[in-house]
Amino acid sequence: MIFFLFIFHRLNYNICTNVQSGVMGLNIDDIWMHVLELIKKELNPVSFSTWFGETKVYSLTNEKITLQVPMPLHKRMLLSNYYDLIKDSFLQITGSEREIDCLLEEEIKEPIEQLITEVVHNAGDINNSSLKKYDTNLNASLNFDNFVVGDTNKFARTAAFAVAQNPGVQYNPLFIYGKSGLGKTHLMHAIGNYIVQNNKDLRVLYTTSDDFRKDYTGIANKNENSLEYANDFKEKYRSVDVLIIDDIQYLVGAEKTQEEFFHTFNDLHGRNKQIIISSDRSPEDLKILEERLRSRFAWGLPVDIYPPDFDLRCRIIRDKIKHLTIADKMTDEAIEFIANNCYTDVRSLEGAINRLVAYTAMCVPDKIDLEFTNESLKDYLTVNIFMMNDIISIQKAVADYYKLTVEVLKGKKRSANIAYPRMVAMYLCRILTDQSFPRIGLEFGGRDHSTVIHACNTIEEDLKNNGQLREIISEIKAKL
Repeated sequence: MIFFLFIFHRLNYNICTNVQSGVMGLNIDDIWMHVLELIKKELNPVSFSTWFGETKVYSLTNEKITLQVPMPLHKRMLLSNYYDLIKDSFLQITGSEREIDCLLEEEIKEPIEQLITEVVHNAGDINNSSLKKYDTNLNASLNFDNFVVGDTNKFARTAAFAVAQNPGVQYNPLFIYGKSGLGKTHLMHAIGNYIVQNNKDLRVLYTTSDDFRKDYTGIANKNENSLEYANDFKEKYRSVDVLIIDDIQYLVGAEKTQEEFFHTFNDLHGRNKQIIISSDRSPEDLKILEERLRSRFAWGLPVDIYPPDFDLRCRIIRDKIKHLTIADKMTDEAIEFIANNCYTDVRSLEGAINRLVAYTAMCVPDKIDLEFTNESLKDYLTVNIFMMNDIISIQKAVADYYKLTVEVLKGKKRSANIAYPRMVAMYLCRILTDQSFPRIGLEFGGRDHSTVIHACNTIEEDLKNNGQLREIISEIKAKL
């Protein structure tokens, strides 16, 4: 039976293709390419990329054009906002008017492919009245009240709270990015806890990309119970009202898992369910993931968190120690000493506090002053200073010196006043860290490793005869 269905579908597809190829002597791809050229002239680049970047022609007859689109949102937008533009563009290219229709990718899968993926993507309807109980995986101790706010994380906190108050209404997906240890996970748990406390009927799930991958690949290991397991998987991830997934960058290399997350994302987003994602880099820099995933991450609101400034570091330290025995003994100078020496992330501050608590318990001083703090942390700070020389801190130091922003330094502009500082930054990243050329290129807007090699060679050559450049490099290194 499956074989005959496949043959029927293939014959139907070939008939449709023959109709398409007869239009003006062009094949369907040529016609669509010319139509897109006309449409592109009428739209700004962002609108064109968003609504037409992944749109294809599925069939073309004398009466109707059927477009293949990735999501229900595309279908609504094309048929409501761009219907006349598409129709007129086809008229100009083919010389005849046709009606416009849209089909979702999942609606036009071939029977064989559909059967292969059915276990996962169509594993059975979800009965909300009999949903299995899943742990939210939320850490109840992480909330908005104990998230210390400063200039470097204020915007991210504001966006997170807006999502918590109105999940699925705005900023969907919310994409929080920044280096490890800056509070991304804290904000994600804070959103989830707020929703659970104030919207009892909403179902919230926090997970990591690694756990998502393990759950998905587990389907293949269940043998005769694979269908039941697939139903459980679909129920777990697609029955939620809020899906929070941490460290999305770790889906790199897991193509099948990326495919499943793509379908999960589409299903939830199409039903206005809130999606919250975190990563150690921006959507534009996630070259390691599929383009169609990265484009979806940018649909909502990407917000970044920077390393805490001096004032925020001091307030974080005070917040961390307020319930500890050392709080009453610690001087302002001691707090400022830690803040000055541990400036890459919150975890380095926590590590210093833990070390100080242990040293205090052993020595029992009357007062924790600058001298005592320096003595207790001297070994820790020696290691920590080396860790500070990472790509992000180098980018910030170079950007500050040349009075640029880090975003501009990592961006696509090639003017001399930007391109040369960018090469300086790449050179410093290479000599001050143990990162590879490809890794450095990834952190500079996804540039190829050959671009980094060229930058390093150029700066090395200029340093031989350019005394001013040598002074600039020395000054930036001194700041680091």
